[in-house]
Amino acid sequence: MLPRSLRQLNDAVKLHGDDEKHEKTDAWCNRDLVPMPPNRRTWGLVEYYGYWSLTSLNVSAWQTPNTYLTAGLSVGQAMGVILICRFVIGFFSTAIAWCGLRWHIGFTIQNRYSWGMRGSYVPLLQRVLLNFIWNAIQCWNGGKLVNVCITAVIPKFANLPNHLPADFPATAPEMVGFFVFWLCSLPFLYLPPERFRRPFQITCVYCAIGMICMLIWSLSVAKGVGPLFYASQTTSSSSWSASWIIMSCINSGVGSTAAGMTNGSDFSRYSKSRWGYVLGSNSSIFLTAILVSFVGLIVTSACQQIYGEIYWNPPDLLMRMMDSGQGSSKARAGVFFLALGFALTSGFENICGNAVAGGVDLSGVFPRYINIRRGALITFVAAWICQPWQLINRADTFLSVLSSFSVFLAPIMGIMCCDYYVLRRMRVKLSDLYELHGSYYYTWGFNLRTIPVWMAGWAPTVGGLSYVASGDETGPRALYKLYYCSFFVGFGISFILFYIVNTIFPPGNVGEIDEADYFGAFTLAEARKLGIVPHATGSVVSVVASVEKDKNLVAVEVDEVKSDVLDHAV
Repeated sequence: MLPRSLRQLNDAVKLHGDDEKHEKTDAWCNRDLVPMPPNRRTWGLVEYYGYWSLTSLNVSAWQTPNTYLTAGLSVGQAMGVILICRFVIGFFSTAIAWCGLRWHIGFTIQNRYSWGMRGSYVPLLQRVLLNFIWNAIQCWNGGKLVNVCITAVIPKFANLPNHLPADFPATAPEMVGFFVFWLCSLPFLYLPPERFRRPFQITCVYCAIGMICMLIWSLSVAKGVGPLFYASQTTSSSSWSASWIIMSCINSGVGSTAAGMTNGSDFSRYSKSRWGYVLGSNSSIFLTAILVSFVGLIVTSACQQIYGEIYWNPPDLLMRMMDSGQGSSKARAGVFFLALGFALTSGFENICGNAVAGGVDLSGVFPRYINIRRGALITFVAAWICQPWQLINRADTFLSVLSSFSVFLAPIMGIMCCDYYVLRRMRVKLSDLYELHGSYYYTWGFNLRTIPVWMAGWAPTVGGLSYVASGDETGPRALYKLYYCSFFVGFGISFILFYIVNTIFPPGNVGEIDEADYFGAFTLAEARKLGIVPHATGSVVSVVASVEKDKNLVAVEVDEVKSDVLDHAV
């Protein structure tokens, strides 16, 4: 037995849920993992438009055309690639998130019926690692924007003495910017996702106005869009044809958002209505992302006309704008306003896409002790352990591999789609997702059909990844071609193989659902549509208790309460 002091510490840090609200806390469940009840589903069209706009109103989307132009595409081809990418992203983000819209569970729980209760840790730990690293990198990039803001207010900050070691891959101003950005983000981690509406609205409106101001200013000063916008296809040293370059760019564009698509149900479960998610998300994915890339291209082209150089990176452009204004108060005020807009979107994109997502994933690993808030704080603290200044400045190969992690995520998405839509016909037994020895226990908690299929999905493309990441151009051409369409190859292989394997070796209990709403997760209309007994206060609580004690008593208890609950439903 543990000493008394350790028992007290354990009780102090352990999470405690309200059993009457079906918020039990054990090895597989806590308040942030249960199916989202109607009173916590607060996101509508505005929230989802704002959430996906945060992934577009940022530096990465602004720089996207540069990636394709550098690869050898023309302006028209680059914008065509962006359009195709947004269509693919819109389709997959909706398909993956639909389980959250229907059953109100997140990525952490969703994978249990495909991988097994213990096997679900395989995709989960991948997500945890990605959240840690991308959060650190995003904090570093946001710190650069904070540097611009501080310099605009205190011009002498740019000349801050650097007392760091000579071999340290960062300067003192960069470290100050990183710390300020990290520190200012911390308070927002205490805000539950249900209350993100106002930050989304303020941030998106602010940054959109800032980008429009940059567009108007650059066109006015340059008296046109500049030479870059009319440039024909650029010269490229690549030996690949234009069609393969386009395919590579599409694969890269879709793969860059694979992490956000994979855990789409973590946020779709907060939706008040399915159409609110579909319309809000897809309108932002198409309109906002395409417009930001287009505005970034025009501003960069116009500024080439103004300064004689190409500035794709907004922090560099803003510093040049301030220098050209000779440090006047007018120039510094304008730069501060613009840099703050980019910094806000970087901050909230990082909080939603990395910190909160990391909190959900860690909650799935340690349900007894970690909820979304604690997990988000751990993810943020890990930014210092990851040391992004080392990753950004010294490890170009590592970042190339990290950006191509969709090689491993696409097969996971293929398994998710095949299992949910084709094999289970969108029918899931929620109660067994929170019980180790339920329908999804399989073999020692692992679905042995899933892991080989997942490995088969990325095995053909990982060879090309290794060659591309190392900069080696002497590998077999077929490996490069497979890698250039790795997202679609990985998704397709895993989808087809998972269907074949499960047809040959069918698992038991496929397509079963609960007879009653044990978690209070559905409205009366939703319960009727699913064909289950609705939840009614005081009627199904006894069923929940029976499920926790002995799953064999479920049928008996349901029969006893059906008539009473149906009276409430009518």
